[in-house]
Amino acid sequence: MRQAGQDAPEDDDGPATGVRSEQRRQTRERRRLRALALALVSIVLLGAVPLFFGIRTLSRDPVFDNLDQLNVPAWAAAKTDDDVSGSRWCLLDCRLRERTVTSQKSPAETTKVYEDALREDGWRPWKVSRCPEQETKGSYTCWRRDELTLDLWVREPTCVPPPVDGEPAIVPSPEASAAATECAGSLVSVKVRNAIDDERTRPQPTTDPSLTGEDPFPTVSGDPLSDLTPSPS
Repeated sequence: MRQAGQDAPEDDDGPATGVRSEQRRQTRERRRLRALALALVSIVLLGAVPLFFGIRTLSRDPVFDNLDQLNVPAWAAAKTDDDVSGSRWCLLDCRLRERTVTSQKSPAETTKVYEDALREDGWRPWKVSRCPEQETKGSYTCWRRDELTLDLWVREPTCVPPPVDGEPAIVPSPEASAAATECAGSLVSVKVRNAIDDERTRPQPTTDPSLTGEDPFPTVSGDPLSDLTPSPS
């Protein structure tokens, strides 16, 4: 029986047990931190890849990717410039994609390879009025595929020499051989629109009298006053 005033005997394992408990606690804490770090890295990696491709998809119109895959030789796409306007989801204005391509060969050769490539890619010739909207030089054809329409215009390039010493460019009249060398090749314009936004897919107005009725504003020929008889004064 313990006498009053005497301290309780210390447990020989007390300090060692406390050290081991602290070590176990620190080990668990380090494991938790490593697991949290691994989870955070996994979330970042798994989210970064879809985010990258998502931003790439939004910034790059898939129609241009499809045009890049057209089976045309390298000489038919020596230089390419793309321009886009409007909304992909047709908010206010639908998207208009325009591509200008420089070809190294004649318009006839260039037209053939582009038309063959479009047919191979599933595009079909579209015979429609207002194709082109106005008379143009060169070859102008229209195409349709699914929900898209495409205008293909191939013509000779416009060759204007650059300005010299700050002077405005003036079109000279050199020898025919020199002009032929400088103006070789052709220029290609491709315009792709959503069919729903292309006015040519809608019913076109007609002036057939059988459908519109009598013209409310008939054309007057001759002098309208020629049949009037003057009254005696």
